[in-house]
Amino acid sequence: MMKNVIEVRDLTVVRGGREVLPAISLGVTAGVTGLLGPSGCGKSTLLRALVGAQQVASGSVEVLGEPAGSAALRTRIGYVTQAASVYDDLTVAENLGFFARVLGVDRSSADEAIEVVGLADQRQQVVGRLSGGQRSRVSLAVALLGTPDLLVLDEPTVGLDPVLRRDLWELFHRLADGGAAVLVSSHVMDEAERCHRLLLMREGRIIADGSPDEIRESTGAADIEHAFLHMVEGTEEAA
Repeated sequence: MMKNVIEVRDLTVVRGGREVLPAISLGVTAGVTGLLGPSGCGKSTLLRALVGAQQVASGSVEVLGEPAGSAALRTRIGYVTQAASVYDDLTVAENLGFFARVLGVDRSSADEAIEVVGLADQRQQVVGRLSGGQRSRVSLAVALLGTPDLLVLDEPTVGLDPVLRRDLWELFHRLADGGAAVLVSSHVMDEAERCHRLLLMREGRIIADGSPDEIRESTGAADIEHAFLHMVEGTEEAA
């Protein structure tokens, strides 16, 4: 049995007086796990809870054997938010050098991260002048500093062209093959097939958990989108 990298137990998050996550529990192992669901279903809130950036009402979140947000996890988790979290007035190399110092990792790690995300030719470019897709890749490079054991990526492929999306998914799989756990959120159902395992989310709840094949077979659907719709209809009928 694979050990869980993430262990969430009865997690409840309330925002603006509304229960966004209603006492949910889940575990995530190594490999590429997709967190899929429509916009506004609670994916970002869950990811923030995993990295210790979300106030929780009750329940527990353990990551790599430590409580979420622990100082011991700082260099072990790479986190990419939907908005590029880098400095627009610095070059790619300056951004990576700055964050490498903050994390206390070797300068060579910064060069390696720039190489891995395919931005070696843009390393002296000011980030504010890069395309949206390139800026996203700078954020990803920052998250890769120090070769983290867990990568938490919040909709990393939004607004990217198909070729870049494919390249990024190949990169996620290479990282997973190297032993990292990669958790990717998306509202694009066709990205589901690229994951080893899927967590389908709706209105703050996990409504399915399994490999793409298992989820399709359990519903008799031809693809994940139809499987998701089938499950939603099933929960509505049950209600």
